[in-house]
Amino acid sequence: MTAFDESERRAWAGQADAYAGGFAKLCAYPVPRLLDAAGVREGSRALDVGTGTGTVAVAACERGAKVTAVDAEPGMVALAAQTAPAADVRLAGLPRLPFAAAEFDAVVGNFVLNHVGRPRAALAELCRVTRPGGRIAVTIWAAPAAAGQALLGRAVQAAGVTRPAHLPALAPEDDFPRTEEGFAALLGDAGLADVCCETVLWGHRTTPEEWWSGPAAGVATIGQIVTGQPPEIIGEIKGHFDSLCAEFTDSDGVLVLPHAALMAYGRVS
Repeated sequence: MTAFDESERRAWAGQADAYAGGFAKLCAYPVPRLLDAAGVREGSRALDVGTGTGTVAVAACERGAKVTAVDAEPGMVALAAQTAPAADVRLAGLPRLPFAAAEFDAVVGNFVLNHVGRPRAALAELCRVTRPGGRIAVTIWAAPAAAGQALLGRAVQAAGVTRPAHLPALAPEDDFPRTEEGFAALLGDAGLADVCCETVLWGHRTTPEEWWSGPAAGVATIGQIVTGQPPEIIGEIKGHFDSLCAEFTDSDGVLVLPHAALMAYGRVS
């Protein structure tokens, strides 16, 4: 694993319940379109990589697919196994999966490529376990981030906090443009045919309390940054967060946060 992978594993350790209470609801939005793009239907042998709380696995089971789901975090595996009892949920993570070549008809990864240190190697592994003619569909967050996605980062920046050196970014040779063109090229370079990429836009409805709960618990990179600060700085970040929420709060006190993801998909040749 790369330093980025090791940092991600540490960041997500023990965070299944906190993730389920907030960010998991956000990540559920593209799931129906993701399954459509991968051709998941009744009888499909489907693999859900980076299942998290099992949202994708549940939806694939509801379509009548034979579903296998994996995650690299034991807490996520335990939670997903409860959420998706009809799926075969296992502990495993990219870039090496414990499956034979061409074992699946359809493979999906909902935002998992945001959390791997070698995205190209990860896609090569997804291609390996997909049969010729099978389909792969994956999502990532677009960059630059949409306004709602940037809210927490703006609060951190307003408090004068920068990304700590101990939280590594992807190595330059492993990174790629988080645009439709850049993401499509990544899949094309992996050997996928008939590649398409589209932007998925939605307004995530939540509350200030729920949206703050994730970073306050240390979930994801933003949470690692927040919880790594002394109490007085965390309080300052929270104050900026409360102020910035006014931009996105409707008359009922609900946050409506604009988000943008990229969904790319193609066929294994």
